[in-house]
Amino acid sequence: MFEIATHLALLLVLAAFCAGFVDSIAGGGGLISVPALLLVGASPVEALATNKLQGTFGAATATLTYARAGHVRPSEQLGMAAISAVFGALGALVAHLIPAEVLRIVMPVVLIGVAGFFALKPGLSDDARAQRMKPAVFAVTAVPLIAAYDGFFGPGTGSFFMMGFVLLAGYGVLKATAHTKMLNFASNIGSLVVFIPSGAMWWAVGLAMAAAQVAGASLGARLAMRVGARLIKPLLVVTSTAMALRLLWQAFG
Repeated sequence: MFEIATHLALLLVLAAFCAGFVDSIAGGGGLISVPALLLVGASPVEALATNKLQGTFGAATATLTYARAGHVRPSEQLGMAAISAVFGALGALVAHLIPAEVLRIVMPVVLIGVAGFFALKPGLSDDARAQRMKPAVFAVTAVPLIAAYDGFFGPGTGSFFMMGFVLLAGYGVLKATAHTKMLNFASNIGSLVVFIPSGAMWWAVGLAMAAAQVAGASLGARLAMRVGARLIKPLLVVTSTAMALRLLWQAFG
């Protein structure tokens, strides 16, 4: 039924639920799902491709949940979403061309960097800040860079979009997170356009994880609208650090 043993697939489903929950609140769900895929034996490209498949469903669910509650209007983000999709595809093209050995070294390094960012960055809250960048400028600078990163690697993309909206657009964390989800969904779609023809997708595992993503994202988005993202930052730091150390041990141990 699955591309791997059933008990490993069930562990990935649990990881996907947790990833969807975390990602819908503060981003960074890929910090859980991508390392989990690698740890059960997926190659770097298989992990990235399968993660895009399941993550697309979670991002779509979170987008709809926030939109229905009035925290974001997707129609106003269509331009940014189109840019995100194009650069997500370009990033995926780059990832597909890089040897697996390089990605095995790069992935834990990036995870450690993300953990350090969240651990050391002070003052993140749901309060609005001063706007440092106009929406049009944000759309042609921050969005392409983050979307290309999403296609190339992925973990932490939602967090980076959220930080961009907070630090550059002046949004509070909740508003930023709500506006992040459609861009994350679009970059996932762009990446899938590249990854599907490659044949690297674990379809059965990915679709099972997608169902769990939907459940986790729905629950997480509702919780975020009630209490914000205060409890997620330490979770991201601990999870990404632990997974990065495990991957480094696997690569060099």
